[in-house]
Amino acid sequence: MRLILFFTMFALPFAGFAEVRLPKILSSHAVLQRDQPIHVWGWSEPAEQVSVTLQTARATTTGDRSGTWSVYLPAQPAGGPFQLTVTGTNKIVLDDILMGDVWFASGQSNMEMPLMGFPGSAVVNNAAEEIRTANRPDLRLLLIPRNASQFPLSDFQGEAAWTACTPETAAKFSAVAYFFGREIASKEHVSVGLIDSTWGGTPAEAWVSLEGLASDSALMPVFASFAKMANDRAEAQAILAAEKREDEAARRANQPPPHHPWHPALESYDPSWLYNAMVAPATQLGIKGVIWYQGETNSNLERAPLYHQLFSKLIADWRGHWKQGDFPFLFTQISSFKSNETEGWAIVRDAQRRTLSVANTGMAVTIDIGDPDNVHPPDKQTVGMRLALAARALGYDERIEYSGPLFREAVTEGAAMRVLFSHAAGGLAAKGGELQGFEIAGEDHRFISAAARIDGQTVVVTGTNASSPKYVRYAWQDPLQANLYNAADLPASPFVSE
Repeated sequence: MRLILFFTMFALPFAGFAEVRLPKILSSHAVLQRDQPIHVWGWSEPAEQVSVTLQTARATTTGDRSGTWSVYLPAQPAGGPFQLTVTGTNKIVLDDILMGDVWFASGQSNMEMPLMGFPGSAVVNNAAEEIRTANRPDLRLLLIPRNASQFPLSDFQGEAAWTACTPETAAKFSAVAYFFGREIASKEHVSVGLIDSTWGGTPAEAWVSLEGLASDSALMPVFASFAKMANDRAEAQAILAAEKREDEAARRANQPPPHHPWHPALESYDPSWLYNAMVAPATQLGIKGVIWYQGETNSNLERAPLYHQLFSKLIADWRGHWKQGDFPFLFTQISSFKSNETEGWAIVRDAQRRTLSVANTGMAVTIDIGDPDNVHPPDKQTVGMRLALAARALGYDERIEYSGPLFREAVTEGAAMRVLFSHAAGGLAAKGGELQGFEIAGEDHRFISAAARIDGQTVVVTGTNASSPKYVRYAWQDPLQANLYNAADLPASPFVSE
């Protein structure tokens, strides 16, 4: 019990509570989630009376023994701008508050990559013009600083505040999230708040709460991997110290700094630490849904086989902490980069496809817009648009096609296999020539390239040496060559039958 109280003390913001204070996620220029009760919370002196006013709605409460207070205002429709006023011994006025839809964007570097790109390594298509035209009063942006914590925090650390979307603020903000939000605001005619909580090169297990990880015994290998990393940490720190000394020696000699290989921030790999610092403080805010782009760091053969279980747990874990039911959770399937871990990338892509069995999830396939030589493909516009298609269908109930063909079933027909798909109602098409990307295997799981032809809403796959085919897969070894689409011009997801 003493240990719990100790960590609880450090999870609370230090301020002496002399004045009423709000969390960073509640600031001027914020978007608050429309059509659901509006949660406003913060800190004060214990027993201090606090009142909150938004338009004609008003609620009053008092700080509890730890100085925490919380109220809910009635749900309101889209609109604004409004003022939100919090009054205790002092008064806080938040200006330019909009009622709209809040989307939480998270993951690793392909979600983190800003409109301005990563200097010297990756750019976004047409970046200069996209930045120049990024004056969007209907978009609001909140960029969360990188941070990791051993225990859940009640507020974000560092500088974080909502801003209007301008060329200056958009340039440093997630490109995928920006293009997604722009599409939603335009199509749904609603203000959109985007929260960018990302960290490049991070594994999925760092984004799941410790409670979530510990609740599933199938995820115990995560802790075994963490134990190995902990044992290697002293060596890693020694390497970093040596590189620092080399940099300092080059500086003293007026020479350019030596090139060092990329190293992940050690704390960003620790299970739950990114959830604790970069997700937990947001779970009290009402949201419309989540967009996610991650998986590359889990693509080695040690981590990849666990990804379906881990990613499914992440979704359930976040929904459980937000306590808003099965809100839309939309994710991007990792692209077609030629990695040394080809098999691992294929396993993760298929794991992401299988995660669509989780309720109210949608996936943007990106194998056709990848770059085999760049892990950060520049076409972030299409990624944002495809995520927005899923949001429009699952979050806004539009009757539109939002997914490419998804594997449903494979049936053996003599020396061939017939593959059935969902999201194929308008028929299938091979873009750019003959259908490619299919392989077939017998009981031994030894896959060989196979001829494939479209037959209505199905594909018939025939292997030259497969007399008794049992398994089929698509876009596994070289996804850039795959070319199956549906009538909505959306690409089919890679898959392997079971």
